[in-house]
Amino acid sequence: MSATLYYVHDPMCSWCWGFKPALDELLAGLPDSIQVQRILGGLAPDNDQPMPEAMQQMLQQTWQQIQASIPGTVFNYDFWTENQPRRSTWPSCRAVLAARQQDEALEVPMILAIQQAYYLHARNPSETQTLVSIAEEIGCDAARFADYLHSDAAHKALEAQRQMAQRLQAHGFPSLIYKNDRDKLYAIPVNYNQAAVMLQQITQANAA
Repeated sequence: MSATLYYVHDPMCSWCWGFKPALDELLAGLPDSIQVQRILGGLAPDNDQPMPEAMQQMLQQTWQQIQASIPGTVFNYDFWTENQPRRSTWPSCRAVLAARQQDEALEVPMILAIQQAYYLHARNPSETQTLVSIAEEIGCDAARFADYLHSDAAHKALEAQRQMAQRLQAHGFPSLIYKNDRDKLYAIPVNYNQAAVMLQQITQANAA
């Protein structure tokens, strides 16, 4: 059996955005023998109701906390005044699946495009039109993408991803789970500032 590093995430998870530089460094340092599989954990179900003011304030405080603990992380706080926020991240998760359905090579670009739209450009990925626009920008067939985004197939695919995250016992996002070539699972503590620490832990788990 091949070794696999599972990355459990949500494209609208702000800690996942803060983790991106360390994750990129970690993945660049992995041996070619280790496969990488991204799993969409899905933070918040579809919801057409405005986000309560208290939750908006809490999330803005979370952004500030991330910036304090992960140097260099950028957030555009205009999001909170230029949009009607909703606590709904499953559409963005299905958007990643919709892009991947068209071309597996579009999975990572779609994740990044959603993150940049949300955190840098104050666009709202909870909105279908935003997701369709982003998909078109990265080269997806927009009509095909839109048809799949809210389809039964997309909902089932996301549910399968969420169940996979549960089987991996991923507690929170982001999470890293390493499966060595003997099918033994190891939770790798996320280190937001030191990729080398995580790489060393994976090396140790591989030899265990």
